[in-house]
Amino acid sequence: MKSAKEISTESKIFDKLKKYPKCFELVEYLFHNEELQEMQDYANNVSIKRLGFNDHGPVHMRQVAINAIKMLNIIHESGLQTSLENEEIGTFEDSMCAVVIAALMHDLGMMIGRQGHEDMSVVLALPLIDKALYKVFPDNIHKRVVIKSLAIESIIGHMSSRKIHSLEAGIILIADGCDMTKGRARIPLAINNSPRAGDIHKYSANAITRVSISHGENKPIKIDIEMSADVGFFQIEEVLLTKVDSSPAKPYIELYAWVTGNEKKRYL
Repeated sequence: MKSAKEISTESKIFDKLKKYPKCFELVEYLFHNEELQEMQDYANNVSIKRLGFNDHGPVHMRQVAINAIKMLNIIHESGLQTSLENEEIGTFEDSMCAVVIAALMHDLGMMIGRQGHEDMSVVLALPLIDKALYKVFPDNIHKRVVIKSLAIESIIGHMSSRKIHSLEAGIILIADGCDMTKGRARIPLAINNSPRAGDIHKYSANAITRVSISHGENKPIKIDIEMSADVGFFQIEEVLLTKVDSSPAKPYIELYAWVTGNEKKRYL
C-alpha cells in the first residue's frame, strides 16, 4: 500500500502535468503499475535495511520527478529548447515523458546493489518502459523509440559516471542530486546507529532543511539550499556539484547554499 507521502507527491506530479495530456496518461499508467511499485519498494528495502544508505525508493523517485518537471518547465518558459526540440526529432512533451520515466525508474537497480546500479536500472526498467510507451503511443513507433532512448540515457547517466549529451538527461542528473533533504536520511538514521562506511551521506543529508528550485536571477534555474549545520556542505560539494559539473544543463543553473542565519554562498 502506498504511503501518505507517496500519494501526496503523486498529486503534485499530476497537477504539474495537466497541460501535457500524453505525459499525464503515461504517469497515470505508471502510478497504477503494481510491478513498478513493488520494484521501487524493494529497491528501498535493499538500500536502507541491507546496505544502510539513504532513501532510494518510491518517495525519492517521485521527488526526483517533481524536481525534473520543475526544471524542464523553467527551461521551456525561458525560451530554451530541449535536445529533442533543438534536433527537430521530438516535442517538448516527448522530452517531458522521457524525463518522468527516467525519474521514476532511475534507482530500480538498487534492488540488486549499489555498485553499477544505474546499469541494472536500465535492464530492469526496459520491459516497463516498452509496455508503458506502447500503452500511450500504440500507433507511433517513432515516439516510442525516441522517448525510450532518451529515458535510458537519463537513467544510465544519473550517477555522472558516464558522459551524457542531452539536456534532458542532464536535468535528471541534477534533479536526482537535489533530493537531499533530511527526510531521505530519517529512516536509516532511526534504524541503524552503528558506525559504517557512507555515514557522512546520511548525516550530511540530515542537515539539509530546504531545497528550492525556481526561476533564476542571472540564469534560467536557481537552486537554493538551506541547512542547519556545516556538514550539509558535504552533500552539496561532493554529491550535487559533481552531478552539475557533468550535466549538459550546467550553463542554465545558479546555485546558492547557506547555514540558517548565515550569509548565502554562491557556487554557480
